[in-house]
Amino acid sequence: MAARMCTVRIENETKEYEAGVTYQRIAQDFQEKYEHQIVLVFVNQFRLQELDKTLEEDCEIQFLTTADSIGYETYKRSLCFMMVKAVHDVGGHDKVERVRIHFSLSKGYFCTIEGNVELNQSFLDKVDMRMQDLIRERIPIEKRSIHTTEAVDLFRKHGMYDKERLFEYRRVSKVNIYSMNEFEDYYYGYMVPDAGYLKYYALYLYDGGFIIQMPTKEEPEKVEPFVPMPKLFEVLKQSIAWGDLQGIDTVGALNDMVTQHDMSEVVLVQEAYQERQIAEIAKQIADRPNVKFVLIAGPSSSGKTTFSHRLSIELRVNGMRPHPIAVDNYFVDREQTPKDENGNYNFECLEAIDVKQFNEDMQGLLAGEEVILPIFDFKAGKRTYGNKPKKLEKNDILVIEGIHCLNPKLTESLNNDNKFKIYISALTQLNIDEHNRIPSTDGRLIRRIVRDARTRGTSARNTIAMWPSVRRGEEENIFPYQEEADVMFNSSLVYELAVLKQYVEPLLFGMGKDCPEYVEAKRLLKFFDYFVGIGSEPVPTNSLLREFIGGGCFNV
Repeated sequence: MAARMCTVRIENETKEYEAGVTYQRIAQDFQEKYEHQIVLVFVNQFRLQELDKTLEEDCEIQFLTTADSIGYETYKRSLCFMMVKAVHDVGGHDKVERVRIHFSLSKGYFCTIEGNVELNQSFLDKVDMRMQDLIRERIPIEKRSIHTTEAVDLFRKHGMYDKERLFEYRRVSKVNIYSMNEFEDYYYGYMVPDAGYLKYYALYLYDGGFIIQMPTKEEPEKVEPFVPMPKLFEVLKQSIAWGDLQGIDTVGALNDMVTQHDMSEVVLVQEAYQERQIAEIAKQIADRPNVKFVLIAGPSSSGKTTFSHRLSIELRVNGMRPHPIAVDNYFVDREQTPKDENGNYNFECLEAIDVKQFNEDMQGLLAGEEVILPIFDFKAGKRTYGNKPKKLEKNDILVIEGIHCLNPKLTESLNNDNKFKIYISALTQLNIDEHNRIPSTDGRLIRRIVRDARTRGTSARNTIAMWPSVRRGEEENIFPYQEEADVMFNSSLVYELAVLKQYVEPLLFGMGKDCPEYVEAKRLLKFFDYFVGIGSEPVPTNSLLREFIGGGCFNV
């Protein structure tokens, strides 16, 4: 009997393949045409498939490489799986209790090992050698689907209690389990077919744990040396310690709190913790009498506006009179704004700001002069001026917010003694489980989808579509200057995703399946399946979360 053949269209080429062949085999015929490694496929535009899936019908295929966002995340996820297996292989399954992947740092993840093992350079070198063995042997990464109750039993048997806890709340009947030889684990997302794909990484011993350093999406075959970021690391470590102290380190633990405890108390404790941090920052500013400019920067949807209001209140408690200034009021006139490579106005580059005028105005205020500050008319694309001047009195202090506030070039003519710099970001301390991170970028994207729909009428599709551009601007203009900050503030609330669930799901469900952004919407919807939702009633009106869901006292 003749084999059944399928017609496959790939870009502008059409080929015949036997039904049942894997997409990995098809990818081999086309790999040389791609600069980077193929790791996934889109079938008929919107159906994402792993390479070990088989061809069953005529279709159109689009390959995804490690230079694509989804492909890059697949590479990192698979690399983490291989690393966790290698740690267990070297340390012994009976001695390694937990491998925890905590948070992003530099271009990698900070991880720790718990159990009867000593993490030192010799141990880490053995883990590296074991990973190299797995790569050289191209150990397959296999997937099987089992019933959720069976998965719960499996995780209990393996001592993966965070996963056992997580799946007690899952409503789906099936769970995908990945394995490398005898080692089994659950991962949220797709995997590469085998360890041979995972050649690019480096391991560094660091602060009681280790860093698994990875390539970037822009250069998927290059691993930059690890660069310590002590200020960012410290605030991340404190956030993890706080989550552990509260017993809320994973989604399963949060769900336990929602279903078994008084969430009003949990919310108030989290809010009180943030209020204490803001008060401590205000006290630091008050203890530096020369400070006249508080400079606040952070990426999109970090809660900068609400933070500025709350910090201003705490500054008043310390006897100061804060005055808000938005750097956006110093935009150059629209026709003078630089354009990006696509010919669009680049409002996020420093050159879009009249740095010279900003410095002249700030120097004038510092010298005790009366200065008329600009107000940018976004509709007309021009700066306007009122007739009421501003003058700094003895206890006055300027609270300045803008994406470039940590860039030394923005305030190049101002003395450092007069500046206090704050970096704020929503650094998610909650993880799905010990091996599956919740990226801080996901938390901020979810916040932005909710806020943009509420305040601007922007669809989830449009917010998702513009997110890569927003992220590029952050990578260029904000993240390089994080360590310039005097203090860092983490605006993430451990309970917030349980609240945001009820706001974001209808927006994501409303997206059509025939648009490119649907794949991301589907991923986020699957992500929220892990959470037991809660109402917003316990959230205080001055909470940073109110900036996104509404109902706040600061009218933002």
